[in-house]
Amino acid sequence: MDTQREGSCLCGAVRFRVRGDFEHFYLCHCSRCRKGSGSAHAANLFSASAQLQWLQGESRCRRFRLPGSRHERCFCEVCGSALPYALPHVDKNAEPNAQVSETLVVLPAGSLDDPLGQLPQAHLFEGARADWDQQLETLPGFDALPE
Repeated sequence: MDTQREGSCLCGAVRFRVRGDFEHFYLCHCSRCRKGSGSAHAANLFSASAQLQWLQGESRCRRFRLPGSRHERCFCEVCGSALPYALPHVDKNAEPNAQVSETLVVLPAGSLDDPLGQLPQAHLFEGARADWDQQLETLPGFDALPE
């Protein structure tokens, strides 16, 4: 667990450090993730072993959980940027009413300031893709705003 990365929100009010590796990196196309990200998908990393440390602005973090679902997100109250959060990790193979001793860190990949060094493993909920999220690799690319 010697991997360490830092990240922040857009306005700089919140800064964090994550120590450890991520077991999963998914691009989720479900309608909830599209709404929450305002984009074609959410890009989130997941780790049952990483540790999340707030370096600055933890009091500026707000969490939202969609009632009746497991969908949750954390964001900066100043600029709205997506931020990491930790959830109790539920082992699907554990006995009912077993004590939860681990957490699951969920980290929006775009919130990192350091290079990630890994690629997403899979697209989730492909059947819920936005109708305009098709063959995007065929579009022209620009290094800056086109004129």
